[in-house]
Amino acid sequence: MIAVKNVIKEYKTKKGLIKGVDNVSLEVEKGEIFGIVGYSGAGKSSLLRCLNLMEKPTSGEIYVDGVNLVSLKASKLREARQKIGMIFQHFYLASSKTVFDNVFFALKAAGKSKAESEKKVLELLDLVGLSDKAQHYPSQLSGGQKQRVGIARALANDPKVLLCDEATSALDPSTTQSILKLLKSINEKLGLTIVLITHEMEVVKEICDRMAVMENGKVIELGSVYQLFAKPKEKLTKEFIDGVMQFKLPQTLMNTCLGTIIKIHFQGEVALESVVSDVLKGFDIKGNILHGKIEYIKEVPLGVFIMELIGDQEEIDKVISYLDEKAVGVEVITNDN
Repeated sequence: MIAVKNVIKEYKTKKGLIKGVDNVSLEVEKGEIFGIVGYSGAGKSSLLRCLNLMEKPTSGEIYVDGVNLVSLKASKLREARQKIGMIFQHFYLASSKTVFDNVFFALKAAGKSKAESEKKVLELLDLVGLSDKAQHYPSQLSGGQKQRVGIARALANDPKVLLCDEATSALDPSTTQSILKLLKSINEKLGLTIVLITHEMEVVKEICDRMAVMENGKVIELGSVYQLFAKPKEKLTKEFIDGVMQFKLPQTLMNTCLGTIIKIHFQGEVALESVVSDVLKGFDIKGNILHGKIEYIKEVPLGVFIMELIGDQEEIDKVISYLDEKAVGVEVITNDN
């Protein structure tokens, strides 16, 4: 559905040219939810705005549904953009217009008839759960309700792609969950392709199929969300995932441990097996579980446990070999990591 080919976006500054997007290439499949993750300044917002040519790339190509947007003239580009909806972190609703009129305006701008537009607005408000708020003004709505209006407005022209620019960053955790559930529902009901940018790995874990991690304008890691959570390769990706999985032991605890500390990664159904208890029963060692957690990513379990093994080094080596066969991997933890 979306193909980004060798895209560069440069900005002129007093210090010279800066690359906000640095030679990025990636593809987003039809109907998937694709996340772009990175810290502030990583280039993710610049890349997202290039996808609908809100910002024209300095070089490279952007294909949406087989059409190279970069090559289109102004009139054709406006037409193509109607099939790309966008929602924003700060909603950008017209404060003097009702909820109904905020959505209606998007249809009017596209040249739809009044009767057709009014019917469509009511359908969209029902879809986002705001049928009873049609005559309310933005000042009368909560943050989550405002974002729902933004989503309805973005869907007004039946887009094939929905771009989400930090759509949940201004919301509290419970409201974020409701918005993510709504986006997932829309993705399934309408077959919509969704691209969202965020610095929150919880958001990616919750609804994304695949993800790209950006740093200094470049995509440094790309793959399925499960794959990147299970086996992150880049340091930045590991930082993001550690923030969700929370597996760093307090230094005071590390200092009191006398044995070998290991981190065990379990992938898929192995995460639900009794591997740890089998180790404690089958080998001549003592084990203390210091930390453990099983997460479900796209309904597939991913487990991580941290254990202290106390016993003869030869026996500990046997345990590590056994676990290495059963689990995704075993990592010996030292004070350095």
